[in-house]
Amino acid sequence: MYGGDEVSAIVIDLGSHTCKAGYAGEDAPKAVFPSVVGSIDQMDVDDMTSNEKNAAVDSKNNVKDSEKGKGKRKLFVGSQALGFRRDHMEVLSPFKDGIVADWDIVDSIWDHAFRECLLIDPKEHPMLLAEPSSNSQQQRERTAELMFEKYTTPALFLAKNAVLTSFASGRATSLVVDSGGGSTTIAPVHDGYVIQKAVAFSPIGGELLTDCLMKSLESKGVMIKPRYSFKRKEIQPGVFQSVDLDFTNTTDSYRLYSQRMIASDIKECVCRAPDTPYDESSYSNIPMTPYELPDGQTIEIGADRFKIPDILFNPSLVQTIPGMDNFVEIAPSVRGLPQMVIESINKCDVDIRRELFSSILLAGGTASMQQLKERLEKDLLEESPQAARVKVLASGNATERRFSVWIGGSILASLGSFQQMWFSKAEYEEHGASYVQRKCP
Repeated sequence: MYGGDEVSAIVIDLGSHTCKAGYAGEDAPKAVFPSVVGSIDQMDVDDMTSNEKNAAVDSKNNVKDSEKGKGKRKLFVGSQALGFRRDHMEVLSPFKDGIVADWDIVDSIWDHAFRECLLIDPKEHPMLLAEPSSNSQQQRERTAELMFEKYTTPALFLAKNAVLTSFASGRATSLVVDSGGGSTTIAPVHDGYVIQKAVAFSPIGGELLTDCLMKSLESKGVMIKPRYSFKRKEIQPGVFQSVDLDFTNTTDSYRLYSQRMIASDIKECVCRAPDTPYDESSYSNIPMTPYELPDGQTIEIGADRFKIPDILFNPSLVQTIPGMDNFVEIAPSVRGLPQMVIESINKCDVDIRRELFSSILLAGGTASMQQLKERLEKDLLEESPQAARVKVLASGNATERRFSVWIGGSILASLGSFQQMWFSKAEYEEHGASYVQRKCP
């Protein structure tokens, strides 16, 4: 049963930081937006002032209502809806420890991707969804149910992140180091299947690094002002002054979200992995790098540029950052990247270890940090067995590294030979949701 290449499948990769969606066969996702949503309990909304009501009506097209307990809540999805400050708006993530905990939010994110970003009707397109390597049977069945029952999609396929990254680089066997927003997962892929018993997981991801950078700057007296909290006024031509605005009803989670956006940009602009393990003395007098904050003040960033990325290699560094106490308890049990890679390879069959050492793939937003590939390769050469040829591969193009999971899905769903693999609606109606385990191993 060859369906031809014109099935126009949709590929969605819902990550812990951003959601990527687009058409199979294209080389980059059409829609990329945060996978957190703004949420306002309807109780608070009823006493909004009239001018806010009008503002809320304007932005209503990407707002979803969802029942929640007694009161309803309004969800705001997408970069634009989140960028607009609203009173009492909390920022919520659907994930808890990398696993979906709130399906309402996931539902609204998919809905936003289909209706607002891609402008499609999900009834007409097969869906390829990327899922984490550690996804449970329950989660997969729930996904299938939502897709077939609510969106009545004609066919569905769930593919593991690591496998898709492997396909994106044209390999069937590799060790995928996927470092995203919420966590870092290391998964060996052999002949297109994830070796489950050897998957290693670490809670250190881009968001933790961003938090560390923020706390470190705060301890040096730098306060990051969120964009909504000031207005810039021109006093004389070319000279600006920032005036603080006071919004009493802004929630803490929204303020943190806005500060994280800025801190994340600082991290992407100035941070790079150090060539050698970080220690205070050797990095104390390195030249400072200037960065201009949105409110016009220029800050100088020194040793933090190297210290923050080095947390990936040496998690105990977190203990030296003031204010990161909640992470300190688990820090001793978290291993650095090189140790995790070697541990994961050692849990695999002896016959494929050599092949895994020679094709270690970096994927995810955090992995596209400068010098990360070189540093990981250097550390692994020191720690790996003599006979192993260590090769860390990363696409030279940062876009490809960030979207490698999505790109793999796009390649897979547009292959002619893949078309007989879809889990179709007819099969779902005949065998039920649990059949997804057989169709999507």
